Amino acid sequence: MPTPIEVLITRLPHGAGLPLPSRATPGAAGMDIVSAVETAIAAGARGLVPTGLCIAVPLGYEVQLRPRSGLALKHGVTLPNTPATIDSDYRGELQVILINHGTEPFVIHRGDRIAQLLVQKVEPVVFREVVKLPESGRGAGGFGSTGR
Repeated sequence: MPTPIEVLITRLPHGAGLPLPSRATPGAAGMDIVSAVETAIAAGARGLVPTGLCIAVPLGYEVQLRPRSGLALKHGVTLPNTPATIDSDYRGELQVILINHGTEPFVIHRGDRIAQLLVQKVEPVVFREVVKLPESGRGAGGFGSTGR
């Protein structure tokens, strides 16, 4: 088992008593995060849902917020900007943008699981401009060019 990455976390007053992000099963990649408020998102609308948590992501990492598959399947609720990135220098409250693609208002209760959080390594990158890119078997084909 790799050594865990330490992510510092604080609770805001409206996050008191809520669980910290956690995996539902030992093999789960994502950690569930919950709503700190009661709210509803109308059909076809978006909403910003606070978690009551602030984190300090270590330099060289990011946190990604991703949808929960059960919410997407059962209610049509997902993240419009998935995966959402939380940068290592952000210190504000974790808030989740949700969109309701369903036909009914989606009611969120305090403590409901609303998204998954993953900690991912960010590799250093340097772009080097060249006159011509190396050839590849695919070339410039895209947007369905590799088959059905």
